[in-house]
Amino acid sequence: MGDITGKRVLVREDLNVPMEGDRVTDDTRLRATLPTVTELADRGAIVLVLSHFGRPKVPSADTSLARVRPAYAAVLGRPVNYIDWEGDAAAVAALQPGDIAVLENTRFFGGEEKNDPATVARFAALGDLYVNDAFSAAHRAHASTEGLAHVLPAFAGRAMEAELDALEKALGNADHPVAAVVGGAKVSSKLDVLTHLVDKVDHLIIGGGMANTFLAARGVDVAKSLCEHDLIATVEGIFTAADRAHCTIHLPYDVVVSKEFAANPPSLRTCNVHEVAADEMILDIGPAATEALADVLKTCRTLVWNGPLGAFETPPFDTATVALAKTAAALTKDGSLVSVAGGGDTVAALNQAGVADDFSFVSTAGGAFLEWMEGKQLPGVAALKH
Repeated sequence: MGDITGKRVLVREDLNVPMEGDRVTDDTRLRATLPTVTELADRGAIVLVLSHFGRPKVPSADTSLARVRPAYAAVLGRPVNYIDWEGDAAAVAALQPGDIAVLENTRFFGGEEKNDPATVARFAALGDLYVNDAFSAAHRAHASTEGLAHVLPAFAGRAMEAELDALEKALGNADHPVAAVVGGAKVSSKLDVLTHLVDKVDHLIIGGGMANTFLAARGVDVAKSLCEHDLIATVEGIFTAADRAHCTIHLPYDVVVSKEFAANPPSLRTCNVHEVAADEMILDIGPAATEALADVLKTCRTLVWNGPLGAFETPPFDTATVALAKTAAALTKDGSLVSVAGGGDTVAALNQAGVADDFSFVSTAGGAFLEWMEGKQLPGVAALKH
């Protein structure tokens, strides 16, 4: 990048944070921008931060990044200017080397999500260089995530760089044996992930409601459990593909069941998968299966994790997820396992287990992480390579 003193650098970050009133309830994404934004400012650049915020149909105060600016300044520990799209060129011209400004919500332009050339040109006119630091938005071919990379000298930011390095270690050029934990409610939402992973990993650990559909495909009566019976033929195809690729699919053989889905229900019990009663539902993996999965991880060098093993938001159905996450964290700390996790539910589950900081890398990206696990090319990343 060379000497960037006085250069106006458009930095695409993800400041789309959850808020209650004027308070940011989770500043993870704000903190993730620190390495890139502070380095550029310290090198004398004029840093212009681009981001979307919410899904505005029309510009509104509720979806204005002016709401995020105070919290962002607190996280950065330095002043942050806010620049509205009205009079933005004059406001940018008044900034000095080292200054940081947040530009208004990119989605206030209808052309942002359409990657409209006029919107790309409108953004590009404000900057000399472009840095994409928002992996979480890299699966979208928008003006601020993809279009700008074609019209300005383009670079990856520090967070983007760290994310891509971690993902390369996890699946691109991984140390085998590789295990993948894939959980979640529905097979239908992760079909592409599962189909892609059987050719990439040695052990595929299925959890959540998805596991019930896999168990049903193996002839298990899952009773009242969440199950996509219409996908059984598809799941059988995944079993066949896994056999062909020498990938072992791990399903629970003991499970935690209840007659009702509620916190600590009186009907709670643990049983073999073949002993689920007609009025019961499977809500977590049992202790014996959890221990067996921990033994699998001990034989592996790499782990990719997306989704919980049970209905983890409701105690005690977080037990298996927490236990296996703690095993993975301990193996990572020992240096025997590279562990990469991603997706909103996954981050929440690892935080609940108190081990997010012990994994090799935890991605805050949701859709982008999932599309990467599906083996898809992400437009925002591909544009930087271009």
